[in-house]
Amino acid sequence: MKKIVIVEDEPFMREELREIFEKEGYPVVCIAEFGHVTDDILQAAPGLVLLDINLPGISGFEICRELKRKAMLPVLVLTSRDQMKDELHALNLGADEYLTKPCRKERLLARAANLLRRYEGRGHLRPGKDFLLDSQTYTLYIHDQSVVLPQNQGKLLAAFLAHPDELVTKETLCMALWGTTEYIDENALQVNLTRLKKTMKELEMVQQIETVRGLGYRLTAEEKIDDE
Repeated sequence: MKKIVIVEDEPFMREELREIFEKEGYPVVCIAEFGHVTDDILQAAPGLVLLDINLPGISGFEICRELKRKAMLPVLVLTSRDQMKDELHALNLGADEYLTKPCRKERLLARAANLLRRYEGRGHLRPGKDFLLDSQTYTLYIHDQSVVLPQNQGKLLAAFLAHPDELVTKETLCMALWGTTEYIDENALQVNLTRLKKTMKELEMVQQIETVRGLGYRLTAEEKIDDE
């Protein structure tokens, strides 16, 4: 069965939730330290995230936003906050379900199972601003069409999507393409980047590849970008 990650700071509630899901046969990982929550969740590779909003040092809203930017994961918010504005805010950030505590065990399990079914087969999809990329087949879904990218272009785009709004170094891109940085071929990297840029422009993608001179590259939604 798919793994459940529980993000909850109250120990009694955390253990109660763990017991509920483990009794149903789900593997469970509990997050009890909140310094690097998003990275810890992604490293656990869950099928579903059960997320509280009121957490020490970081808001569940922020975690939800980051998760939805970086991965195609279902997020079920379970919180004591029962205001409509909080529910709407969570849903606008990408949360798939919003339940308030206390919640009947049967309702929680049913909603969780429904989300897992909805996301079945979508674990390899990586979201961009106006597209999805299948990181296994390098199929790009955009503007109601699907385009299979050449392997190297797909690898590069997947590398950018793994670091949304972040600088991606040449070393990272070389690892994505060739699995090593020992012999960085600047020309080969540029050829592959140029081909990907051309494809993205032809598809009229909102995001394009911006060159940050001397540092690397990043995806940007700005219309005007720098070229080498």
